[in-house]
Amino acid sequence: MFARDLASKALGMELVEALTGYARVAMRVREDMIQGHATCHGGFVFALADSAFAFACNSHGFAAVAAGCSIEYLAPVELGEELTAEARAVAVGGGGGVYDVAVRNRAGRTVALFRGRSRRVKTLA
Repeated sequence: MFARDLASKALGMELVEALTGYARVAMRVREDMIQGHATCHGGFVFALADSAFAFACNSHGFAAVAAGCSIEYLAPVELGEELTAEARAVAVGGGGGVYDVAVRNRAGRTVALFRGRSRRVKTLA
């Protein structure tokens, strides 16, 4: 799936690890991701978490999309920081799942927490 994910690639994301119900994705904060307060725009942090969520929820042998998600921003992110989003399945079944994603900086500080709900759309060939 990552090979076809042009959006994640355009943002410089790297799929570090993918297992069933789990994904870890990394991204370095670039200058074009900085907003008016001189920190990373929350939309880019969200995009990183959402990509990790997507890779985790599409790891069960069926195609899945987001049915809903939310994010809590806990700390600002500076230019040049390397972020890692780690997504884990909390519950899978009934045509969907719930996944938690922690976004951390290189020092291990959690900068955002994301929760996503997936919906199965088809079985993969």
